Amino acid sequence: MGFTIGSSRGIRDIRPSSRRRGRSSECTAVAEFTGLWGWDVVPGARAAAGACSCGHSDCRAPGAHPLDFAPEVPAGATLDEVTGAWSEFPGASVMLPVGRAFDVIEVAEPAGRRALVRLERMGLPLGPVTATPEGRAHFFVAPGAAAELPELLYRMGWDDPTSLDLRGLGPGTYITAPSSDRGGLGPVRWLRPPALDSATKPPAARLLLGTLAYVAHRSRA
Repeated sequence: MGFTIGSSRGIRDIRPSSRRRGRSSECTAVAEFTGLWGWDVVPGARAAAGACSCGHSDCRAPGAHPLDFAPEVPAGATLDEVTGAWSEFPGASVMLPVGRAFDVIEVAEPAGRRALVRLERMGLPLGPVTATPEGRAHFFVAPGAAAELPELLYRMGWDDPTSLDLRGLGPGTYITAPSSDRGGLGPVRWLRPPALDSATKPPAARLLLGTLAYVAHRSRA
């Protein structure tokens, strides 16, 4: 096996050659997230054949959660600082805590792709958008959106957010960052990569929500 994560409390089972290559690419990506986009980053578990590198046989989310024994790498960390921290967890996936620099609006990927095209044509401000291997799209929006989502949808005439297959992710949740593998299913991908203006100041949810809700509703219908 080459997927497991080395740490003082984890499993050490990484080929030396893949460890060196992975460390370089992982650290560069993490340093971009922390130094350029201003995001906190957390080392996450990996999965293969249904087994999670966290070491718990009863893990409920194999390869899709932070390592509980790994410290966060804070926003602003330099490449040298990231390299020092990440070397303790080679092979870890890159996870982002939600509810600090951004919240997330999650929809089905097909609806998210169609909504993204509409929003770009309308010239509305957009933050980063990712697609997960489970078929979900994540729109980065300003913090606080998850708590406000039910009220915002109600004001727009949507009484039942669950009927839209649309939900908000806020404090206490984590997403897997591109291009880390999620749950052994494949990598997370950018549908819209971050830019300096949108990553540091993601748009208010209300600017996107009407289009997202409409497209999600039409997709389910």
